[in-house]
Amino acid sequence: MHTSCLQYSLTDEERRIFDETGYLIIEDALSAEQVKELTEQVDLISERKKNEGQDPNKAMFYTDFIKDHQLFMDLVDYHKILPKVWGVLGWNIYMYHTHMIVTPPSGQEKSDKTFGWHQDSGRVNMEIESHPRPRLSLKVAYFLSDLSEPGRGNFWIVPNSHLTDHMPLSETGTGQPEGAIPVVVKPGTAVFFDRRLWHAASTNWSDVTRKVLFYGYGYRWIRRKDDMTMDGLLEKSDPIRRQMLGDGLSCNGYYTPTEEDVPLKVWMREQGLTV
Repeated sequence: MHTSCLQYSLTDEERRIFDETGYLIIEDALSAEQVKELTEQVDLISERKKNEGQDPNKAMFYTDFIKDHQLFMDLVDYHKILPKVWGVLGWNIYMYHTHMIVTPPSGQEKSDKTFGWHQDSGRVNMEIESHPRPRLSLKVAYFLSDLSEPGRGNFWIVPNSHLTDHMPLSETGTGQPEGAIPVVVKPGTAVFFDRRLWHAASTNWSDVTRKVLFYGYGYRWIRRKDDMTMDGLLEKSDPIRRQMLGDGLSCNGYYTPTEEDVPLKVWMREQGLTV
C-alpha cells in the first residue's frame, strides 16, 4: 500500500453514518475511465456466459471473477476503498466473497410484489447466539451502470435495520417493509453495507441493464463463501494483497495471527495508525 491511500481513511462522520444506518455511499469512487474499462470486461464475461447457456433475459450472478482481469484484481485492495474497510473491521481481514451481477431489462410491468428481503451470511443468522447479531463482514458494491432513478433493478435497503434481527414482511406478498428505499446512484459509486442490513434485489423494469461488482470483506477466521481460483494470483501479489486474497502461514494463524500472517497490521503500525 502506498501512503497516499491514507487520504481516503474512514472519517469520523463516515464511521458515524455507517454505524448508525448500516450503509455508506461513496460517490466517484471509480473514475469515468475505470467505469468504462470495467464495463467492457463485464460485457465480455456476460457475452461468454450467454454463449455457455446463460439465459439473456435473466440476471447473471457470477462469482470468482477477479481472476478474469487485472482490473478486477486491482479493486481487491483499492486505495480509495480498503482504508475505509479496515477503518470499520480492523486489520485481521480478507476478501471472502465476490460476485458480479448483470440484470437485463425484465420486460415485466411494474408491480408491488414483496422483494426477497434478507440479511447476509445464511446459517450464521440462525446459529449464532447474540442480539443484535454481530457485524462480522461488510460488502462494497461498485455500480457501473446508471441507477440514478428507481425501477432499474436497484438494490433496496431498510436504513438503520442492521441491529434488527427480524424484518416484518407483508403476509399478502405485496409491498415492502416500512422505511425501505431503493439505492439510487450514478456510475462509479461505491456503496458499503453491513452484512446485517436488511436488503433485497428488485426487478429491472427499465430499459437499462444493471451492472454491479460486489466485494465482501470479513475477518480472516470466516470461511470463504465462494470457490476462488487462486492459481498464480498469490505469486504476483504484494504482501497486503496476498492477505486480502486469504493467504496465511497456518490454520491457527487465522485465529491467532502472527505479524507474518497479517502484513496489513505491520504496515498500519509503521504509518503510526492504532492497531
